[in-house]
Order: sequence, then C-alpha cells, then structure tokens
Amino acid sequence: MINIAILGLGTVGGGVAEVVEKNQNEIKKSLGDNLHVKYILDIRDIPGVVKDINVIVNDPDVKVICETMGGKEPAYTYTHLALEHGISVCTSNKELVDAHGVELSEIARAHNCSYLFEASVGGGIPILRSLRESCGHEKISYIAGILNGTCNYILTNMKAGKDFNTALKEAQEKGFAERNPAADVEGHDTARKIAILASLVSGKKFSYEQVNCEGITKITQDDFVEAERNKMSIKLLGVYDAENNSVNVAPYLIPENHILYGVNDVFNGIFVKGNQIDNLMFYGRGAGKLPTASAVVSDVIECAKNIGRNVNNNFVDLPLAEVNKIPENNSGFKFRVLN
Repeated sequence: MINIAILGLGTVGGGVAEVVEKNQNEIKKSLGDNLHVKYILDIRDIPGVVKDINVIVNDPDVKVICETMGGKEPAYTYTHLALEHGISVCTSNKELVDAHGVELSEIARAHNCSYLFEASVGGGIPILRSLRESCGHEKISYIAGILNGTCNYILTNMKAGKDFNTALKEAQEKGFAERNPAADVEGHDTARKIAILASLVSGKKFSYEQVNCEGITKITQDDFVEAERNKMSIKLLGVYDAENNSVNVAPYLIPENHILYGVNDVFNGIFVKGNQIDNLMFYGRGAGKLPTASAVVSDVIECAKNIGRNVNNNFVDLPLAEVNKIPENNSGFKFRVLN
C-alpha cells in the first residue's frame, strides 16, 4: 500500500480523495498496489484533518503529496519542505509551477523524488505527459490552446447572442467563474498555462510576466457579427510560436475549417505542431473537480512507480527565455487570425 497526503481539501483536493476511493481497482491495475490517503491537511477545523505540515513530512510512510492548495504560499513552503524530505509532490497549482517550477524541480532531482504538475494545464487533458514522453523526440514549433474554460464558456454564449456581462453572470451562477473573474477574463490564467507549455517544449523558461496578454473584456456582439459574416468564431488563445520566439494570449478569429473552431463551452482544446508528427489536437474538460483530480492522481501513480527515483519533468536547468514583445503601438488590434 502506498500512503499519500493531500494538502488542501478544496474542490480539487476533495476530488483527489474521491478518485482514489472510487477508482481503487483501476489504480491497482495501473500501479500494482493500492493508494491510501493517510493525511489531509487544511487550515480549517475539519474532523480528521491535520494542520501541521511537519506531521506529514516526518512520517516515513508518506511517499507522495498532492498539493491542491493553490496560490504561492503556503504551497511553496510546504512543497519545498516535502521535496527536501525526499517526498514526491504532485500539483494542480499553475501559479506555483509558473513562479517556482524550475527551482522545485531541481530540488526534487537533488533529493531523488519528483515534482509533477499534469493538472496545472488543461485540467484532465493529458497534455504535459504527452508532450514530455510521446512527443519528447519532436521539435515542437507551435502550440495554440483554448486553455481557460471560463472564457470559452462566455465566448460560446456571446456567439449565441448574449452580451459579455450576461454571459459572465451565468458562468458565475453555474460555478464556472469566480466571484472575481479577473484572472480568467483578463487572460492571466491562460498566460500562466501557455508559459508552462512553452517552457516544457522549448528547453527555456518562459514566465507569466513575459507573455503578451490581452483578455476578452472588450469583445462585443458587433465583433461576433463580423466574425460570423466571415465564417469565423472568436476564441481566447494562448499561443507559443517557436519561429517568432513569442508567447501571447489574445482573442483570435478562428476559421470554421480549423479544428479549434468547434471547441465550445467549458471545454479546452490544444493544437500542437511537431516537425515530424505534424498536427495534433488534444481536447477535453479543462477544469472541474474530477477531471483535474484525475490528472493529479495520474501523477501520483507515476511518482509511486518511481519511489526513490526522479521522474524528469523537462523543467530542470532551463535558462530564462528571451521573447519578442509586441510593440505598444500595436495594442489597438483586438483580434489576430489563426493560420
């Protein structure tokens, strides 16, 4: 039996516990052993939950920790401590991966454990492992992704005739958008995700601050009318272009014959171009309790199969990338056209 711990009993943390319980038979087939949630840490007063990270990291039975707290602190401190104790950490925390992923990955390597973050991009879509392993031999030249389900839901409803505020309110009522939706609608969430993808495939560290970023708050119904007239749709994309050495987030006009055109509602779609394999498309639920938790558990299984060894996550020894910035005087162009 492999004992694990969960840090943060929120939506994703609760989902991890649920996936482990419900899919125990499937987990055993994949891992060859059972997973057992020995500890759950949370700052709230919940029966059976611990509040002291030292209880977990000083227990030699704990082999893997799932960090599902979100934010930089205390997630960074707890992750750092766990890795120094030789305990692998799996996370859905894109903010932490973007800010400290290289550092934490190098600590994991030094202590013969692993730092994996499949769930930080694309929710339940197995994009990072696919790029790291199945496409590890490829030269990835281009990635264009619908990486934020909230924005995609809003834009899908605007295409159907609703204005931005109405679509946003509906997304909030259904739990697809936060009370303060700025990180989503201003493009910051997508920026962190495309920075992680660009770093993974390029061998250079792209940071959130380097991403040219524009959100969807200025899009109007007139824009959709014009897009429809030209047989296009509007999607918020995160784009990495190796040839131009650029990463950006912006609304794009998507031709109806492009595979991303039909990615609607809260779903994500990630279009990847390799020099030998040509075009690939990854599609699925980019957020949500169980899809994201499933991605975390997939990392737990990989770590459990490699106890005492480091799984190379392609996030070590990365020099900081130098990116081409879009000039300020070009910021008036709201849309770009996807080739």
